[in-house]
Amino acid sequence: MRHIAIVGSGPAGYYAAEACQKQFGDAVRVDILDRLPVPFGLIRSGVAPDHQSIKAVSRRYEAVALTDNVRFVGKLSIGWDVTIAELTALYDAVILATGAPADRALGIAGEDLPGVIGSAAFVGWYNGHPDFADLDPPIDGSDVVIIGNGNVALDCARILAKSEAEFAGSDVVAHAFARLTGARARSITILGRRGPQQIAMTPKELGELGALERASAHVDPADLPPEPCDAGLEPGQRKSVALLRGFARTPAEKALAIRFDFFGQPVAVEGDGRAERLVVERTRLGPDGGAIGTGETYTLPAGLIISCIGYRTSPIPDVPYDEKRGRFANEEGRIVPGLYCVGWARRGPTGTIGTNKPDGFLIAEEIAADQPEAAGKPGREGLDALVAERSLDIVTFRDWQKIDRAEIERARAGAPREKFVTVEDMVTASRG
Repeated sequence: MRHIAIVGSGPAGYYAAEACQKQFGDAVRVDILDRLPVPFGLIRSGVAPDHQSIKAVSRRYEAVALTDNVRFVGKLSIGWDVTIAELTALYDAVILATGAPADRALGIAGEDLPGVIGSAAFVGWYNGHPDFADLDPPIDGSDVVIIGNGNVALDCARILAKSEAEFAGSDVVAHAFARLTGARARSITILGRRGPQQIAMTPKELGELGALERASAHVDPADLPPEPCDAGLEPGQRKSVALLRGFARTPAEKALAIRFDFFGQPVAVEGDGRAERLVVERTRLGPDGGAIGTGETYTLPAGLIISCIGYRTSPIPDVPYDEKRGRFANEEGRIVPGLYCVGWARRGPTGTIGTNKPDGFLIAEEIAADQPEAAGKPGREGLDALVAERSLDIVTFRDWQKIDRAEIERARAGAPREKFVTVEDMVTASRG
């Protein structure tokens, strides 16, 4: 029997488990380990609460979790409760699928002032991640600047701008729902270093921004290149730019304006003990399509600044780490024989949820190539012995199903669930 441990229970972890099942058949046992008592990672705490159709992919992962040779072990912190060295001694292969949960730093003066928040923290706050339940972002009456031109920036802007009625059907958590519907931003600016043709925003998400009840999106027509220039873009990008052109023609008739500010890069956050304004340098496109500062600066009022400029994988003790790329040091997913990584922990924060599927099959093939035969390690039994010896209070998938039922039962009217936002409450629910 081959024993494999996967650290991280998000999409990359479950796709890797599925790939190992297909690679090794019944001759494999897979343990999926997570520091939280709840599975599904980014699906639960990263996907926007009003994108329930995307969250439905968790049903596929549930089907994998309920097979006889896959087990979920929650509330187990790898690197602390159990070390990587201990895992590699117990399992034939260890796969790190921890994602990239940490925000990249802006690298500018004043970014440590209160009121400056990374998107991982802000998204975690409205999605009920235990690490960010107490965030308390300053929304009421603030001018908000969102830095970044990707879909996460659109998610943050949309969630801030929604009316109470527009949250129907979402699983935004109660503490965020109360703040978002009771406190209103005064203005929202989406700041991008480059221009409309360089955005990483997809048409679906941009279209949602243009269909809000109480907010309208605006683009300065002067920022748009001549329309014939769009002909060379990829079809999806061409649709996105067409939507921006539509925003440039949108009249300012709704209560809240969401303004796209292109060709500007943040250089400093200023304020008396908290964020009050963002200093921005005007940019232009260089020959390679990158942003070049012009030296001209201006300021934007900003009581809340949300940085959506990318993510980093959190280091784990004794695992080689690539500081420059913010991920585990690896060659095509292999850190060393016996230790591998998949998903954002391998590639960095790129691609969609589905991009993780081929990652899993790549690693399953590498494991088979590195270890044609199982090494006879203790695997699951060895981990259980270690857990018992250290009196660790782990959570199983059956326990998670109790949490799941309890969250569904306590949902407010019109919502699919009300998530528990502390580990303690999750564990209490898991015990029935």
